[in-house]
Formats: sequence, C-alpha cells, structure tokens
Amino acid sequence: MIKPEIKDNSIAIPSHQEFLPDVDVYIEGILRGYGADESVIADVAISVSELVINAIAHGNRAVRETPVTVTIDKVDGAVTITVTDQGQGFDPDDIDDPIADENLLRQVGRGIFIVRSLMDKVDIRAKENGTTVTITKAIS
Repeated sequence: MIKPEIKDNSIAIPSHQEFLPDVDVYIEGILRGYGADESVIADVAISVSELVINAIAHGNRAVRETPVTVTIDKVDGAVTITVTDQGQGFDPDDIDDPIADENLLRQVGRGIFIVRSLMDKVDIRAKENGTTVTITKAIS
C-alpha cells in the first residue's frame, strides 16, 4: 500500500503518520455529513488520531506496507468508529495509569486515557494478529 484507499465506509492508510491528515479529513467530512456538532467532531477527531498513531507505532511498528483501517458507521444517533492494525496485540489492562504520580512526567502513554475520557464507549479487542479498537459517541 502506497497511498490511502477509501472504500465504502472505510479508509485504509499505510503505517506512516504523514497520512493522518487523510484520516482526519475523511472522518470529519463524514461527521459533518451526519450533522454532528463541531465539539463532537473535535472529540472524535482527537480520539481517532490517538488510535491511529497507536496503531501505526505500536501495532504495525511503522511498517509502511502494513495498513491501518478506519471504519465509520452511524446507528441510532451515535457514530461508531473502528481502528484496526495488523500487529501483535496487547493487553489493555497492562496500560500504565497516566495520572499516577510515577507516570505524570512521561511523554507517552496517554492516548487510550484521552480516548476513554472523550468517547461514550471504548472497546479494545487485541489478538495475536492485530488490535481492533471500537469507539462510540452520540452525535444527536
């Protein structure tokens, strides 16, 4: 994969942060089409960016040819977005608490914390062949 690919309700990007703006434009455009408030769009955009960065860096280990896929759906006044990587998976219970005293000055480790604070629901499914994170946010 050398460039983003959009198909139906998803975008797949190579595992490189240069493609984050493509994901942002795609997700924000769909959310505006759904009539979402700008504050909801901002929360979702921040959350998706955090998840895609994690998928690129930790899941796919920045192997450019390995895609990160983002899928978006609207059901019953809420938007559900799924971010999938092809990595080794991880145990979400092993994530250090970023607000614990010993972690306050660390420069990494806040992504999932931020996502959980902004979204209505966060579901993390990690397997040996990749991780899928599904987030849900009411938009109406």
